[in-house]
Amino acid sequence: MIKKILSYLIPIKIYTSKSSLSNAIEVTWANGELVLDSENANYSYGSLQRILRLGLKNIGYDKIVSMNHILVLGVAGGSVIKTLVDEIKFKGKITGVEIDPEIIKIANTFFKLDTVENLQIVIDDAFEYVLKTKNKYDLIIIDVFQDTSMPAFLFENFFTKRICYLLRSRGVVLFNTMILNQNQNLRNKKYVSEFYESDFKIRTIARVEQHNELIVIDKLT
Repeated sequence: MIKKILSYLIPIKIYTSKSSLSNAIEVTWANGELVLDSENANYSYGSLQRILRLGLKNIGYDKIVSMNHILVLGVAGGSVIKTLVDEIKFKGKITGVEIDPEIIKIANTFFKLDTVENLQIVIDDAFEYVLKTKNKYDLIIIDVFQDTSMPAFLFENFFTKRICYLLRSRGVVLFNTMILNQNQNLRNKKYVSEFYESDFKIRTIARVEQHNELIVIDKLT
């Protein structure tokens, strides 16, 4: 409790770890809440939770509550899952895909992710999982980062087509991206301008928490 109170004055690091897939992973008390950070970016809770919460509000909490199955690519500490379950009161199935088992151990230990009853965690590469899954989803949340960088496959046409194929009728993709320079800004503009899938609509929510841009893809039928 003392650390929580002091964190309103200065961040207090309580745990640091490394894995074969991640460099420094830190759990920190900041402004009265636990957050999960990489060396240069917030991975869960804190600003990331606010970013994805905004995207979910844009989709509509009432619409999300009525969904049956949500896919989360990139779990980290599980803040978006906690938003879905604790704030939106989503009761359907959630499948979370995370490549780094060490991060899931941290999420279970510090953020009680393993207490979410309607959650199934799959340790796998997001690209590989998307190729293999035979399920269809009402909402696909893409939040895949390696510190401040994003894997190139996320912006490739093949991956986008596969993601759209996995959506059920009237489904939605919520894609969190980071823009730190002009090249990344142009990357996003190219992605949006070249997107074409019949019966789909693409839109953006720009400059969320300064450096993030949310891309929303709606299936219209």
